Amino acid sequence: MAVRIDREQNELRALKDVGGWHGLRVIDIGCGEGRLALRIARLGPRLIDALDPDREKIRAARQHVPGKYAKLIRYRVGMAEDLRYPDDTFDRAVFSWSL
Repeated sequence: MAVRIDREQNELRALKDVGGWHGLRVIDIGCGEGRLALRIARLGPRLIDALDPDREKIRAARQHVPGKYAKLIRYRVGMAEDLRYPDDTFDRAVFSWSL
């Protein structure tokens, strides 16, 4: 998957400015084809659950995830309105281009 959005890496710098990501559990809501989840993965979280309601986008994300991140990022079909996780499952939630 070619990343065509944000060639200047402003998004990645903004994520770094939020603070440490190392060891965190993150949910990426509206992940699309996984662009943001892959960028977050480079920052060292423990786990990323990446959700999108579009099955085709999730399929594409799974096909393009580099092997070193395959166990770190869990791509799932799902919607923000119907999250089925216990309280305190995640340390951070991100939405990008989702509203």
